[in-house]
Amino acid sequence: MKNRRIKVLVADDHPIVRRGVKQIIEESSDMVVSGEASSGSEVLDRITASNYDVLLLDISLPGRSGLDILKQVKSIKPTIPVLVLSIYPEDQYAIRALKSGASGYLTKGRAPDELKEAIRKISKGHKYITSSLAEKLADRLFGGMGEFPHETLSDREYQVMCMIASGKMVSRIAEELSLSVKTISTHRSRLLKKMALKNNTELTRYAIEHNLLD
Repeated sequence: MKNRRIKVLVADDHPIVRRGVKQIIEESSDMVVSGEASSGSEVLDRITASNYDVLLLDISLPGRSGLDILKQVKSIKPTIPVLVLSIYPEDQYAIRALKSGASGYLTKGRAPDELKEAIRKISKGHKYITSSLAEKLADRLFGGMGEFPHETLSDREYQVMCMIASGKMVSRIAEELSLSVKTISTHRSRLLKKMALKNNTELTRYAIEHNLLD
């Protein structure tokens, strides 16, 4: 039992990223990539069919929101630790990911050794939180801050908001998320109403002021 390796499921839609992550993980003798997935449906299939010690999950898988997948994973296998590995900065998605059941959040720009450290830590039932994220959580806990308007959005609305604020057109967002233009337009209308904003310009200004853009 002492020499048992940590079995990791790597979920990312880019083969090159999966290969790179696999090489990093398997540099260490105490962990191994025992499964891969390139979509949300594959993630759910893999965790249903086999047991893993850690799920390494990209939050921007095609189709359904990565946070939706995370919640479904936790409903199927509540005890599996999930480490979100994302291109998005902590300000955008880290707290949402933790609320959805993730055990940790790392951006893809972090050092390889930190990734391995995070996997080891969450495999033992602990949380992995960077010092910068810990400060953000402390500010929310002790700063007496109320809920920001963007925190009232659903996960999909929040995702669409960030993409609009980054300058992407509705048609491009629809293509990237595998949704219809009408659906994205509906999300846009709802999020603007919830946040009491009039247009994309105000939305972009809000995102910049709240450090929601990379």
